[in-house]
Amino acid sequence: MTVRGVDFHITEAGPEDGRPVLALHGWPQHHWAYRDLLGDPPPGLRIIAPDLPGYGWSGPPPHRWAKEDVVTDLVALVDALGLDRFLLVGHDWGGYIGHLLALRIPERIDAYLALNIAHPWVPPKVMAPHLWRFLLYQPVVASAGVPLQTRTRYLEKVVFRAAAPKLDAATVGTYAERFRDPVVARTARDTYRTFLTREIPKGVRDGERRWSTVPTRVLFGRSDTAIHPDLAAAETARADDYTIDVVDGGHFILDEQPDLVRAKLIAVADEFPERPVR
Repeated sequence: MTVRGVDFHITEAGPEDGRPVLALHGWPQHHWAYRDLLGDPPPGLRIIAPDLPGYGWSGPPPHRWAKEDVVTDLVALVDALGLDRFLLVGHDWGGYIGHLLALRIPERIDAYLALNIAHPWVPPKVMAPHLWRFLLYQPVVASAGVPLQTRTRYLEKVVFRAAAPKLDAATVGTYAERFRDPVVARTARDTYRTFLTREIPKGVRDGERRWSTVPTRVLFGRSDTAIHPDLAAAETARADDYTIDVVDGGHFILDEQPDLVRAKLIAVADEFPERPVR
């Protein structure tokens, strides 16, 4: 499906008339991160897992991956899919995009399940002690991300080894292989380059002032080496209804704790029944 110049690759599972769940992945992954839900969708749910623009098997976007541009792409996608209302789940960058999507079209999202990602309201004094985590990899990907991902085993030997040492080689390889494609590698580079050069300075200057009205439930692996749970704390979230559960596991919670993610999604769907379209 092509919208806004992006040729989206979309994987779906579940009944066509099931309750839609838009599932957004992060880096360095693609839709396969949701393989547990796609392989066995919870009863009554229709899992819709697009590869984000330029990632996986989706074509590259006509922009440099400014996060609000990606949100605009996704609004166009849900319009094209005819999703008037849906549940939302997002991990890593897909989780951050999910927060922004909830701020953009709150009237269409029944509830949001965020997985191991900072929310967009983190105060500088909370962020400061954890900046070193980002400095370990983000500037590297933003500058040399294309050759590192296409020509070396940086993802396998550095990123996944540090963040998910227990993941098996076949799983890691399934993700890393797509980043051998220069188009996908450039997308990852642009994701971080735009974040570091444009979005962080703007965030420090202006901050995120919008208030979320979408009920938000967060599942966060406490052993995450990339993002600390403090960056997703309910105390600093500008939201009507936001709770966080910190659980055993690391950053790649979809791979490490699929049963826990499944149970949480079912609980969210039950807590927030489908509302009629007005």
